[in-house]
Amino acid sequence: MAAADLYKKAFYFLIVAGSVLLALFILSLLEDAGRNYLVSDFGFDFDSRGRLAPRAGPDAPNMMTVTGISLIENVIRIFKVILWMVFVVSLIRLLTNILFETVLRSAAQTEIATLLRTVLSIVIYIVAFFIIFQSQYPQIELAPLFTGSAILGIVVGLALQDTLGNLFAGLALQVDHPFEVGDVIVMANRGQGVVESVSWRGVRIRTFQNKLLVISNAALGKETIEVAPQYNLNARLVMFNTTYSASPAKTAQVVREAIRQVDNVSTKMRPVIRIRDFGESSLDWEIKYWPENYAKFNDTDAMIRQRIWYAFQREGISFAFPTRTHYTAAGPETPSIEEQVSTTAEYLERVPIFAPLSDEETAQLARSSIRRVYAPGELIVRKGQEGTSMFVIIRGSVKVQLPDAAGPRTINQLGPNDFFGEMSLLTGEPRSANVVAEEETDVMQIRKAAVKPIFEANPELLETISAMIEERRKLLTQEQFEQTMRPTRPESGMMSAIRKFFGIGEY
Repeated sequence: MAAADLYKKAFYFLIVAGSVLLALFILSLLEDAGRNYLVSDFGFDFDSRGRLAPRAGPDAPNMMTVTGISLIENVIRIFKVILWMVFVVSLIRLLTNILFETVLRSAAQTEIATLLRTVLSIVIYIVAFFIIFQSQYPQIELAPLFTGSAILGIVVGLALQDTLGNLFAGLALQVDHPFEVGDVIVMANRGQGVVESVSWRGVRIRTFQNKLLVISNAALGKETIEVAPQYNLNARLVMFNTTYSASPAKTAQVVREAIRQVDNVSTKMRPVIRIRDFGESSLDWEIKYWPENYAKFNDTDAMIRQRIWYAFQREGISFAFPTRTHYTAAGPETPSIEEQVSTTAEYLERVPIFAPLSDEETAQLARSSIRRVYAPGELIVRKGQEGTSMFVIIRGSVKVQLPDAAGPRTINQLGPNDFFGEMSLLTGEPRSANVVAEEETDVMQIRKAAVKPIFEANPELLETISAMIEERRKLLTQEQFEQTMRPTRPESGMMSAIRKFFGIGEY
């Protein structure tokens, strides 16, 4: 496409140049014929410089004729100057297009190419005009003109001081090329945002409040600028704190797991979680991570803080805050332990595999269960992960997904009273799929340690539960069966696996 445009411009130049040269040639022929006619019939002669001059004597032309001939001669000279300038402008445009669009465009610095082309073209036009003008009016001395224009140049220079300052500062910025369109820049006392355009006058920046910030090049050249290039991994720091009673090793592990699946956190660099300082009333932490798109760091920082809050709620880690003694009005009563156990038992009774349990066994299991809350988009279990627990959904919903080359593929959706992970609880098998929370989801986690005493006290439950698990597996669709489940054991094999995992009886 660029080559076609170049050929088109060359073709237009040939047309213009040919027309101008033809007009100049015809004009020269007419001028020579007119001069000879004036010499032979109107009383003119050629002087020592080859110019027309009226003769002296009785056959000298009158003043009106001399004035008219002089006017026509000046019109012809001015027309020649215009034609030659048209030729020069066409030639310079063609040459600058060839030079700047084929050579400097490959360096991906289009702003400096455009600016240099404009400045260079103006200089050449001025020089060409004076040369052409001098060739048509050799008797006019240009030196006094330059001397007189020096004062005018000083006046104009003072008037255009800011404009010229922006121009040369823009040239310096373009040569140094400290940033480009799409980069995030931060300027002290001015703001920060994404660079939208760079011109000879200034820089346009789109702030994170969606406002447009325009800064002149002269002012920008005096600023200290922090640049986050768009094609570079630029680190971010997110701060939080914990109480001194929280285990540093556990805190670092919990935070790392919480932010692993956050969108825009690069997987090329492992996030760094470290203690920044020992505060007056807290352990001060910092997270160093690398966003894939730095322009979205505000949203990413907020999502990381949200995931940390949910993770701390589940793991019993507390944020630190100054301690004060204060008195509060009596609020609503907290449900007693028995009420909480009763409520949990009601949820367990809705789970089919726990239907064979007696009321006492259900209550015993309810006392050992753990309530957990997950944020939207947070991973609850990961495919291939070792696990010895299952989950019952109390509130919210989850997606069951399988990793795929094109991205996670959802094969099932579960809601309140549904459950997942029962094979890991009963046989210790690795997780067969990823389970991700679609919204804020409240689940009840049932661990192996909570079920084992019940099986030991009532071994007959193993046969009933293993039969229900086999029936549940047969009801799965063929795709789920092939992608998410291991080969089905015979019933006796399931019983043996459960007994072996819990260390109950013969297997």
